[in-house]
Formats: sequence, structure tokens, C-alpha cells
Amino acid sequence: MAIAAPHVSPFGGVESYRAAYASIDPADGDRTFVILGTSHYGRPEHFGLTRKPFVTPYGETRTDVALVNEIAAAAGDAAVMEDYCQSVEHSIEFQVVFLQHLFGPNIRVVPVLCGSFAQSTYEGGMPEDDEGVRCTLGALGEIAARDGSNLLWVLGVDMAHMGQRYGDPFEATANDGVMEDVAGRDRARISRIEQGDAVGFWDLVRENHDDLKWCGAAPIYTFLRALPQARGSLLHYQQWNIDPHSVVSFAGMRFHS
Repeated sequence: MAIAAPHVSPFGGVESYRAAYASIDPADGDRTFVILGTSHYGRPEHFGLTRKPFVTPYGETRTDVALVNEIAAAAGDAAVMEDYCQSVEHSIEFQVVFLQHLFGPNIRVVPVLCGSFAQSTYEGGMPEDDEGVRCTLGALGEIAARDGSNLLWVLGVDMAHMGQRYGDPFEATANDGVMEDVAGRDRARISRIEQGDAVGFWDLVRENHDDLKWCGAAPIYTFLRALPQARGSLLHYQQWNIDPHSVVSFAGMRFHS
């Protein structure tokens, strides 16, 4: 029913991208791809939508405008037509390119940028304590229940961001030193994701106000709440030095009911 892939630079995350996209069946090309991506530029507790197609070197996608409109109507002020954010955002666009590579240019997509759930992360409570977030999660859940196998969900998510580039006082090296501890904490969160445990996952995110800086936390939580029956499998976990002093972690996963 879903995959999770990175949105890090493809040459850095190649093994995790490969693991995720290799698990998709050729017959899946006829489905609508609901792509939940990290919003790096949009407002917290908001969801960025667009009715416009994506244009890549492969060609032009089709956006399922009816589903976009349905989400927008249900979410109210929490949904924003963020054409600008979508145009400069890579978390969804990278997934579009991989999907077009597999299935041709005119894939049908529903692009949803998930703003951070900062209020819950820093002040406590759950993301859906915000009324707009609650309405949006409900709308996505209704669409998932109604349209079922006609949809395939794609999460464009990275995990921890550690080292000097991200404001830490230390240098980070993939799979060494402090990053060994990070790997253990990442895998604890991944285990909750595999189990479909949205509450348990968010409990770990809120620890120390998400000092791991998982930029994919909001799309993952959104997915777990919209499809509570989803159970995941980790296909590949990876850490990558984005520069000599900083590391990003990410994974390829697949989900079934």
C-alpha cells in the first residue's frame, strides 16, 4: 500500500531509493500516487497542496485535482495552495522523477507537503490537538478507506540530521561515534513505524524536542494516522555524510495491510 524513500540527494541515498522503489509492482502504474513530502519552506501545522502538474525531463504528470480539492475543503485553513513551495521543494519532486522513470511521464499524483508539527514537538500533546491538523488527517483517512487499492502512498522522508551543518557542537561521521547511538535511536523509531504505532512513534519524536531533527516526522505521522492498519518493513537503513562534518540518515521501507 505504500513505500517510504529518502529525499536526500539521489547519489547519496541510492541504496535506500533502490530498495524502496524496487518493491513497487509494475501493475502499480495505474494507481494514484499520494505523495506525502516534508515541507521545508511551508508553515508548521499546515499542509501544502497544488493543483498544478509537475514537469520534469521525463514529461508532465497529471494531478488528481478532485482529491486535492477534497483535502482542501476538509482541511479548511490548514490546507494552503502552496504553488511556490511546491516549485522549489525536492521532497515530492524526487519521488515524481522516480515514479515517472518506472511508469512513464503522465502518472497521476496527489502532492501533499506536510509542515512540521512544531507545537506538539515543543509544547506537548499530539499533532491532532490542532483542529486543522485533525481535520486534514481525517480527510486523508477517509480517502484511504474509500479508495483503497486505487491508491499507492509514497513518503518522501529523511530521518536524523546531525553535526555542525545542523547546529550541533560536534562533527558527525556516518556509522561512527555519536552516529552509532543515533542509529540505535533511529531504529527504535523505525520499529514503531513498522508496527503502525503512531502514538509510540510520536512519543519518541517528542523526546528532547526531537534532538535527532527528523525532518520526515510529520509525513510519517500523517501516514500512520491516515492508514492505521499499515504495517511496515525496513528494507535498507543508511547514514550519509552530506559534508565532512554532518550526517543525514534515511531508509527505504514498504508497507502493507
